[in-house]
Amino acid sequence: MKRAIPVLVLSVVGLIPVWRYEPSTGTTTTTEAASTPSVSSSSGSSGSSGSTTFAGTTVTTEKGDVQVQVTFEGGKITAVAMLKQPNHPQTTAAVPKLIAETLTAQSAKIDTVSGATITSDGYRESLQAAIDAKGA
Repeated sequence: MKRAIPVLVLSVVGLIPVWRYEPSTGTTTTTEAASTPSVSSSSGSSGSSGSTTFAGTTVTTEKGDVQVQVTFEGGKITAVAMLKQPNHPQTTAAVPKLIAETLTAQSAKIDTVSGATITSDGYRESLQAAIDAKGA
């Protein structure tokens, strides 16, 4: 009986964070990359080094807007930047992985990052739109 009371109290204290947990409601704000200018999805710009930059469409997800900008040099993807991304911890962790996979695959056929499925789907859709814009 002497152990029952502390066990009960500690169990209730341990469950308080679970009761207070509030799942995301989809109203998180988005952040825009300050160092990258916003470009429309259908226009491309050529730099002095022969590179061409295209922005994909803005994809609205439950977590926030996603927009990707792709730089091509000689038909090869040389850089990818996020113009818009959800302000969410999983997204912050997933973006470097998505960019690295894009540079390796040289296409939008990349794996989903575990824990950031919604952002990964939006990233792929915007990436494909930027790749398609290059072909147009």
